[in-house]
Amino acid sequence: MKQDFDLAAILQGEYAELIVKGIEMTLQLALFAWLLAMVLALTLVTVRLTGNKLVDRLVAGYVSYHRNVPTLVQLMLWYFGVPTLLNESTQLWLANHNTEYLFSVIALGLCQAAYFCEDIRSGLRAIPAGQTEASRALGLGYVRSMRYVILPQGVRNCLPSLINHTVLLFKNTSLAMAIGVMELTYATREVENYTFRTFESYLVATVFYLVFSLLLMGVGALLARHFSKAMAR
Repeated sequence: MKQDFDLAAILQGEYAELIVKGIEMTLQLALFAWLLAMVLALTLVTVRLTGNKLVDRLVAGYVSYHRNVPTLVQLMLWYFGVPTLLNESTQLWLANHNTEYLFSVIALGLCQAAYFCEDIRSGLRAIPAGQTEASRALGLGYVRSMRYVILPQGVRNCLPSLINHTVLLFKNTSLAMAIGVMELTYATREVENYTFRTFESYLVATVFYLVFSLLLMGVGALLARHFSKAMAR
C-alpha cells in the first residue's frame, strides 16, 4: 500500500529523540576514533623515520593489515574475538562499561591510524632534506625536530588526504551498528521499524551524513587555503 510522504511523522516525540541521540553517538564515535587515530599515526610515523629496519617492518605490517582487512571484520574481531582472550573479571568489567562503544572507538581508531600514517608519511616525503639538516644545525634533537619543524610541514602537505580519510572515518561509524552501538544508522533502523516509514527515516540519515561530510570537506578547503596564504607570505 502506497504511503503519503510525511517527514513530520519521524521528526517529533520519541522518534526525534532517538535520531538526535544517534547523531550525538555518531559524532562522539567519529571524534574519539579520530583523536586515537591521529595520535597513533603521528607516533607510528615518528618511530618509522628513525631508520630502524625492524621497526619499519612492524609499522609496515600494521599498516598493511588495517588497510587490507575490511573495517567491519576488524570491528567484529574486537567485539567478539578479543574478549575471549581476557579473563572473566575483565570481561565482566567490559560488559558493565559499554563494551560496544569502547571497542568501536578502538577498532575504528586503529584502522584509520593506518591511513593517516601513510598520508603523513607521503607529506613528509615532499619536505626537502635541507629542512631536517637545518633543524639539526639549530641544535634540535630528533624528537624536537620532528615536533616543531618536520611534522607540521608534513601534515600541511597531506591535508587533502587527511580530510578525505576523516570523511571516510565519519562514514564508517555507521558500521558500529553491527555490534549494537546506538549510532545514527542504528537509530534510523529503529525508527523505521516503529513507524514503517522507510523512505522518510533513511532520508533523514542520508541528509545528515551528506551535510556533515560536505561540512568536513569545506573545513578542509578553508584550512588548505589558509596554509597556502601563510606559505605565500
